[in-house]
Amino acid sequence: MVHRIVPDQPRQPTPRLLSLDPDLMASLKPLSSSSRPRIIIHGGAGNITRANLPPSAWSLYRSSLLHILQATSALLASGASALDAATSAVTLLEENPLFNCGRGAVFTRAGTIELEASVMVSRGYRKRGVGVALVKKVRNPIKLAREMLVRGETDGDGGGNGGGDGDPAGGSGGAQGHCFLSGTTVENLAEEWGLEMCEEQWHWTKRRWEEHRRGLGEKQVPRWDEIMEQRNAGKVTDDGLGDLNWDGKEYLPQGTVGCVCLDQYGTLCVATSTGGLTNKLPGRIGDTPTLGAGFWAEEWKVPAITLFQRPQAISPLQAMLPDGLRETISACIPTLAGYLPLSASTSTLQGEKQPHTIKRGAAMSGTGNGDSFLRINAVRTAAAITRFAPHRSLSSAVKQIAGPGGELEASAGNRWGKTGEGEGGIIGIEVVDGKGEAVFDFNCGGMFRVWVDDQGRERAMVFKEEY
Repeated sequence: MVHRIVPDQPRQPTPRLLSLDPDLMASLKPLSSSSRPRIIIHGGAGNITRANLPPSAWSLYRSSLLHILQATSALLASGASALDAATSAVTLLEENPLFNCGRGAVFTRAGTIELEASVMVSRGYRKRGVGVALVKKVRNPIKLAREMLVRGETDGDGGGNGGGDGDPAGGSGGAQGHCFLSGTTVENLAEEWGLEMCEEQWHWTKRRWEEHRRGLGEKQVPRWDEIMEQRNAGKVTDDGLGDLNWDGKEYLPQGTVGCVCLDQYGTLCVATSTGGLTNKLPGRIGDTPTLGAGFWAEEWKVPAITLFQRPQAISPLQAMLPDGLRETISACIPTLAGYLPLSASTSTLQGEKQPHTIKRGAAMSGTGNGDSFLRINAVRTAAAITRFAPHRSLSSAVKQIAGPGGELEASAGNRWGKTGEGEGGIIGIEVVDGKGEAVFDFNCGGMFRVWVDDQGRERAMVFKEEY
């Protein structure tokens, strides 16, 4: 945008260009009026190594994740919303016993299943984000989270006073204005809303039960055949995976599965689902349904010029000089020169419109040790870095939080590498003026992930390098 210089108005100092993150600079090219859909999916993270993930196991994960990526990409290409696409992807993950969610979830110490899920959009729904927890009898918790978000448009007053007209449930939505519900309350709503219900045993798999047994000590926990007999064998089935020949140091799931999508309308959505930590205490709630800790999506507008400016403090000497004299002296004495922040009264020239703004957005899903994500409010912190330091890209913010040596790792203190604390990763999509970019980083052995890169190629990885 070229500004017209109005007579008798002081010329504003020319902004100094910063050395920005390369990925953010690449996003500042001319864009079409609609967004190109983007997608990235993760299937959990943790102590994954080549020793406990042999080629046969990786092949199963890879083919499953690529199938889900392809199905979801086709939805986005057909014009589906980011909410529908992300929900569909996570539903497929919940139906696949490979992953720690839905019908593959891990057990609590008491031998029960307690599921969590969440969705969040950058715009379009007043609740924006919702989480559900302690779910046992809903076949697909992610569909329950979506329903709670969508029905929020018809909820009551949003407080604890019911929905008006004598409806204590909070209007036709049923969840009032709440963004987080758990246990029998949310399961009753699921049944009322017509979602598919199931017995808790539907989520059980032999593989997860054996992990549960080994984690607690095999003598303390019945064998699979015994538990099948005790809990109605007709409702509990093997996961069909056979013996993957994993050794005693197998990867014990402690992570979420998740999907982040950008649709052609420019809306971001993140959907997550998990069974939590292997052998967690009953009643424990992690980061997956907790806004800001394990999932987040938002968008905001910024003056385009702020992407090129980093505010700098004015020295005491500069502050003593009148504006005009300061510029004159600075031109003669380079060491006195610096970026001069614009005051509110001079941020635009007289008679001019407000500075051109662009939309930025970020959506993320975390996976790993949920308690660590909770301690540092991980994904919202990454988003805040990008939002309130406009020269920072989401990629650099995710690295600062979830990369090697980042905030997640630091949160474990001297327990790092001993207890699983601090381990995890984050996937996300950043949007700058309509263009989306998939980002990710992790600090542990591996993170299952698939995405479509900038060239349109399908990518599948688990380690930092190719398997």
